[in-house]
Amino acid sequence: MESNNNSMQKTIFITGASSGLGKATAKLFQQAGWNVIATMRNPENETELAGIENIRLLKLDVTDPAQIKETVAKAIGISNIDVVFNNAGYGLMGAFETLSDEKILRQIDTNLLGVLRVTQAFIPYFRAQKSGLFISTTSIGGFMGFPLNSMYHATKFALEGWSESMSFELKKFGIAIKTVAPGGIATDFAGRSLDLNRTSDYQDIEDKLFEQMGLMMQNASTAEQIAQVVYEAATDNKDQVRYLAGEDAHALYERRLQIGKEAFRQEIAKQFEAQFY
Repeated sequence: MESNNNSMQKTIFITGASSGLGKATAKLFQQAGWNVIATMRNPENETELAGIENIRLLKLDVTDPAQIKETVAKAIGISNIDVVFNNAGYGLMGAFETLSDEKILRQIDTNLLGVLRVTQAFIPYFRAQKSGLFISTTSIGGFMGFPLNSMYHATKFALEGWSESMSFELKKFGIAIKTVAPGGIATDFAGRSLDLNRTSDYQDIEDKLFEQMGLMMQNASTAEQIAQVVYEAATDNKDQVRYLAGEDAHALYERRLQIGKEAFRQEIAKQFEAQFY
């Protein structure tokens, strides 16, 4: 399973590759002829990717700065890296006032600081080779907010703004940065990738939110469909930062553009009207 170091064969480094979008992206790029360095917290438990040619598994917890530096050094030693896909993340759901400081910090540490740390570790390498591309998984929740997801939105909004700013300072070195913003993905995000914090004071809003989420997931994309957008972003050579992914994400964003941000916010509020008014 050693990587083929053929100079013509490109390599992608992926965080959060143990399931969902990360795993689907690893498979897609491998099938397209790329080398893949797939990282995850517990690679010893990964059986599916472990047996695929040109996929190398490495251990990485994006909340561990020392391990990030160690794993990035290992990856660079394995193959020339062309694309870094910052995908590791999870959803923290619950009324903000009920969230412990520990949970707030963990959400920021994983979804935001993890991306920043991995990116910072790779910048000198990309500068030296005068090329490279960073792609981060954000969300339609990086453009608009919904109830009880305030900390998740905080991290995804932050990644969108950070990426736009970074696009200016990296460009002079031949480095690009992009975001892929999916809507609903039919994976286990609502299971193992969701930290749900319910409380009786907000039960009516929670119930309505889960009802809306159930409707949204009926139109969710598959992880494989979103992976195709990641591949597009990695290979189209466009000077473009943001890539919406999924029909639902496009529909929500177009509606927001059509009627304006405040009208859109009020439209969302009406779906929870009995709870908010």
